[in-house]
Order: sequence, then C-alpha cells, then structure tokens
Amino acid sequence: MPLSTVALLGTLTGCAAATEQVAAPEPAADAPREAADVDASYRDGSYRADGSYLSPAGDESIIVVLQLENDRVTGVEIGLYPTSATSSTYQDMFANGIGDLIIGQDIDTLDVTVVAGSSLTSTGFREAVATIRAEALES
Repeated sequence: MPLSTVALLGTLTGCAAATEQVAAPEPAADAPREAADVDASYRDGSYRADGSYLSPAGDESIIVVLQLENDRVTGVEIGLYPTSATSSTYQDMFANGIGDLIIGQDIDTLDVTVVAGSSLTSTGFREAVATIRAEALES
C-alpha cells in the first residue's frame, strides 16, 4: 500500500464514527457477468407482450411476439400502433430491421438500442422482452 494511502487512511480513521462501513472493491471492468441471469432457461413456444415508450408525438406502443426454442429467438413479429406519421415511419423501420438483429440470439443476450435509425421504439421492445422473459422462464 503506498505511503500516502496509509497516511490518508490513518487520518480518516481518527475521524470515523464508532461503526465504519467499508465499501466493497469495485469489480474489474472485464469481470464476467453473474451467471444467474445469463444461464436462465426458458420454455419453448410463442410469447406475446406489449411494450410502451414516449415519443415526441406522445405515448406509443408496440406488440412483440417472440418464438423461442432452446432459449434462442427463432421468430419475431411486431404489431405497430403509431400515433403519428413520424411514429409510423420509425416503427416500420424498427419492425423491418429487428429480425436481422435478434433471430438466432439467446434471449438473455438481447440488447437492442437502435434498429435502422429507430431508437425510441427499442424502449418499448426491451420492455416487452422483459415481460416475455418473465413469462417464459422455467421454474
């Protein structure tokens, strides 16, 4: 331990309250993720969930239908419910591009942020996927 750190700790220790809380060390940036979330098992089948998000036009929603087999996405359908012409354009772009990004992927690794220029629709998609994960989870 460097001398300056020891001196600083000694100074701070004298001012500490009777009960000290020591922070746990931060994990390394490249530390592996917890296995509990990544190793979840899901029932095969078709699952449907709603997702919502806020756009400049107001509240928006989509319906996400995922087909799962061996924890992998084998199919996706998106139901669109835009509230404006602009929302319609972005939801269409999202629906037309999402399959290329997620088909064949493990449902636990899905991290969709922007699809074909559509970023807000992804918020509703992630909400729906979280619901589907909970519904399909094997207990």
